[in-house]
Amino acid sequence: MTNPTSTTNDLGAPAAPARAGRREWTALGVLMLPLLLVSMDVSVLYFAIPSITADLEPSGTQQLWIFDIYAFVLAGLLMTMGALGDRIGRRRLLLLGAAAFGTASLVAAYANSAETLIAARAVLGIGGATLMPSTMALVRTMFTDPGQRAKAIGLWSGVMTAGIALGSVMSGVLVEYFWWGSVFLVNLPAMALLLLLGPFLLPESKNPEPGRFDLLSVPLSMAAVLPVIYGLKEIPAHGWHVQYVLSLTVGLLFAALFVHRQRTTAHPLISPALFRARGFAPALTLNLISSFAMLGSAYFTTQYLQSVLGKSALEAALWALLPSVLIGVAAPVTTQLVQKGVDRAHVVTGGFLVAACGYGTLALAGTDSMWLVLAGAGVLAAGIVTVIAQMMDLAMGAAPAERAGAASSLMETGAEFGGALGMAVLGSIGTAVYRHGIPASAPAPAHETLGGAVAVAQGLPGRAGAELLAVAREAFTSGMQAAAITGAALLLAAAALAAACLRGIKVRDGQE
Repeated sequence: MTNPTSTTNDLGAPAAPARAGRREWTALGVLMLPLLLVSMDVSVLYFAIPSITADLEPSGTQQLWIFDIYAFVLAGLLMTMGALGDRIGRRRLLLLGAAAFGTASLVAAYANSAETLIAARAVLGIGGATLMPSTMALVRTMFTDPGQRAKAIGLWSGVMTAGIALGSVMSGVLVEYFWWGSVFLVNLPAMALLLLLGPFLLPESKNPEPGRFDLLSVPLSMAAVLPVIYGLKEIPAHGWHVQYVLSLTVGLLFAALFVHRQRTTAHPLISPALFRARGFAPALTLNLISSFAMLGSAYFTTQYLQSVLGKSALEAALWALLPSVLIGVAAPVTTQLVQKGVDRAHVVTGGFLVAACGYGTLALAGTDSMWLVLAGAGVLAAGIVTVIAQMMDLAMGAAPAERAGAASSLMETGAEFGGALGMAVLGSIGTAVYRHGIPASAPAPAHETLGGAVAVAQGLPGRAGAELLAVAREAFTSGMQAAAITGAALLLAAAALAAACLRGIKVRDGQE
């Protein structure tokens, strides 16, 4: 299959880019399946962990690694795999990743030890790191018409965001009716379909002059990403302890070395020229802020539904799906606005303002405000997905086609950083307010988390347990309100930044 590209007309002027047809849109549908599953695997173990623990009897450390190793490996290898796809071919890397993802899913489903499951989850992370940037790079290749590309990227963004929400619900349903391994087996049909249809529907594309692959940059990039992600993930749960601050510091030092390497080597893993493309750096920054806001709010809303309102885990996950309805509407609507001539700066600024209203709604919630919290989460998600879709479109349009994989991987790595940072910062603010609201006389576990307070309250006699629970729920809600006010202020600042940085930027296929 040939790649649709621009041609010249009889007068020698550039003609309009070739429009994608039924084959390209069918290929996009095939790409959406593995993308959905890769995003779902971030949260697919939420309800499966108790069954896994009962069956495999992992240690506390092993249980943490079963849950976290996927996201760590995924984040650590995104930049490497994006650059590798630009060199060896995005379709080839995608199909290799699909084979690895499917094989690892099968091993994970029938794992008979914690060590085997951890290893399989690590390979799933490797496969996910190949699939995510490759799908976006192929979208960039298949859809050269700016309007069609914007629609395709809007769909990509919606599927990516929805997958994280769907993962926890799917795991709850599957574990309810089958065994925990079924949460991995659902990956197999989609990967088999991709391996079967991909060679016929997807065009191969790569950088025609990639240069030498810089092997030293690979460990440097992982040493930069992994310690920072680890530190940011642990801080909300355990506070700003020395080991987590040290982890952040080490990661930032390696990040500085990685940047220096990219600026000085003849063949960088991530070309600094990407940041000179008009619109790319603002897109990367605003996309990071969007992920900060999205995952920072999720840290509170899931706990609110379970521990404040007393919903079961599955009930909470099902209710949490309700806000995602707006996600499916937001990206296509705003894409249409941009295509009809509305300045992208206005659309993105509006998205941030809508998201800020969502946080403002969360700031008004009390201890019995389920509908208010769900409404706030829905408005927030709609605003953020609007921004993410526009920023991905801007970044992929600004980046040269030969560096599409690297550009996509940078955007996704930034999103990983932003999400972890949002949970760390907003989670720390909420935790500080929560602990301030718990009486000094309360048992130590009640001071740590709301879940700890619930466990303590269940063991206290009569009225004492009910009183502690009421105080803890009020303290948590106050913490959520404080975090929401902080998030709203950040999003208002992001709206001002978007209005200033994006005004007049109209990038088409790497050209100003």
